[in-house]
Amino acid sequence: MYFNRIKTMMLLAIMSSLFFLVGYFVGGKNGLTIALVMACLFNFITYFFSDKMVLAMYRATPLDEVRYKWIYEIVEELCFQAKMPMPKLWLIPDHTANAFATGRNPAHASVAVTEGILEILDADEMRGVLAHEMSHVKNRDILVCTVAATLAAAISYLAHMMQWAMIFGSSRDREERGGGLLPALAIIIITPLAATLLQLAISRSREYLADETGAKTCHDPLALASALEKLHSSAHRRPHEAGSPAEAATASLFIVNPFSMKGIMHLLSTHPPMEERVKRLRAMALRK
Repeated sequence: MYFNRIKTMMLLAIMSSLFFLVGYFVGGKNGLTIALVMACLFNFITYFFSDKMVLAMYRATPLDEVRYKWIYEIVEELCFQAKMPMPKLWLIPDHTANAFATGRNPAHASVAVTEGILEILDADEMRGVLAHEMSHVKNRDILVCTVAATLAAAISYLAHMMQWAMIFGSSRDREERGGGLLPALAIIIITPLAATLLQLAISRSREYLADETGAKTCHDPLALASALEKLHSSAHRRPHEAGSPAEAATASLFIVNPFSMKGIMHLLSTHPPMEERVKRLRAMALRK
């Protein structure tokens, strides 16, 4: 658990350094200031409003407390175990089996489940999934991944600024910033890719952490492992195509990637390999 936390801090530090380096190269001290203000603004908006936007995007409605009383009882028990407030529970009208958590902190958290996940998991497996999602809230993963995504977007934006500066600027402008053609090309081509890879690494690290924390909260690593295998198998049988860039951007929220990924795109997944996740959970069960 501590390894994943330290790894996340290191990756965020590298991404932040890359962000400020690109900002300084693009516009010197002024570029650095603009980049910082832009990142803070993006973070603020995303941090406070992303939960409402993503729930609306997937047409989520409040989970019926009478019909799904058993889910409320599971979540109440897990909240007691994790010493955290009760999140709002939502239902997504989709037969794809999945779940996600959102919200800026434990006091303003939401956990959403699809109709599909309720059809294929038993109570113990559902308990493991809910423990995983609540661990994302407890570990502040929504905040961490929001910062990572914002930094990656800001770096890409700065790289585009550099591209336009190369097209319309003069060689003297580049010299004043202390760079030539090769450094500028590196900014435009390499840094957005590096930022994306760092963001994906952070997302995968937080999934491992949520698996571990969730398994400890529900005291049943094997139930979570079984749930993950079922969800992974279901996703392969009924792959979902992202309807918009916004939907693709929210893939990291779900417990398993809901969208079909073909060929080399598997290397750019927001989630760790399912085989490794299951292997780690089974190892946890053996250590109990």
